[in-house]
Amino acid sequence: MWGIIATWRMAHDGIVAASEQLKNSGKAGDAAETCIKMVEDYPYYKSVGYGGLPNEEGILEMDAAYMDGDTFKIGGVAGIVDVANPVSVARSLSDHKFNSFRVGNGATKFAQLEGFERKNMMTERSKKMYDLRLEEMKEKGLSAYDGHDTIGAVSLDQSGSMVAATSSSGLFMKKAGRVGDSPLSGSGFYVDSEIGGAAATGLGEDLMKGCLSYEIVRLMGEGMHPQEAADKAMYSFHHKLTKRYGKAGAFSLVAMNNKGDWGVATNVEFTFSVANDKEEPAIYIAQMGDDDKTIIEPITQEWLDAYEKRIKTPIDQLGK
Repeated sequence: MWGIIATWRMAHDGIVAASEQLKNSGKAGDAAETCIKMVEDYPYYKSVGYGGLPNEEGILEMDAAYMDGDTFKIGGVAGIVDVANPVSVARSLSDHKFNSFRVGNGATKFAQLEGFERKNMMTERSKKMYDLRLEEMKEKGLSAYDGHDTIGAVSLDQSGSMVAATSSSGLFMKKAGRVGDSPLSGSGFYVDSEIGGAAATGLGEDLMKGCLSYEIVRLMGEGMHPQEAADKAMYSFHHKLTKRYGKAGAFSLVAMNNKGDWGVATNVEFTFSVANDKEEPAIYIAQMGDDDKTIIEPITQEWLDAYEKRIKTPIDQLGK
């Protein structure tokens, strides 16, 4: 058996490629990295990698993490700049016993010394969106923050090994040095090959208050199906945070156990992609149900067409 699940529609092409690897006895780590690199490399996905959205100073700072569910090895980077594939840097760091989580200049310097591809990750499109947001903030007093859709993946290979990995450019217009949940173990991701794994996307400042990825894995370890575990962890904390903090930001989580069964929970409209040895790669849309159970439906072609049109809006039409 094998399987892979990842957050957002943007993961689908990567899921298709990774599923071929897993189907042909590929390794969980390679599959997760393949999936995420395809998102990092695609210029139209504005919240991850190349073409991502910058901080308030116009600098594109990226976060990523990689976790091996067999050994619990973890590598992470935060605030890395000018590197093509932060997830690959995180994976490399997971092999280091010490200094395996690097931030800012330390992360970027490590990547350069190790020969990872240097690349200006800002595009003409992302620069245009930055300039437009500056104008909106000045003229209309709009909130700076937007665009925090992390790619998070959990993979299972035929040998039973599991991996979780994440990559994100974080909040659009964030303060320099801001780090969300994506590279933080237990919040943005967690995996144990004897149980399963989970990954999160949403508002990092609120997600890290609950360590929801770890909680989902813990509940699966107690015998819960991934869907049951995801619903229980996500909705319980959503209600608790709303009561005690006053509100809860966007939360969406994907999970897969060591049998390839999967689950998803969200408090917003959320898309994801999944494949396993029983199911061909597919995109679904999820939303919060009235009874603390996530509603999951196949995506429609109409939705997909609108999505493609939106993300590929010509640069000269942005903001109009």
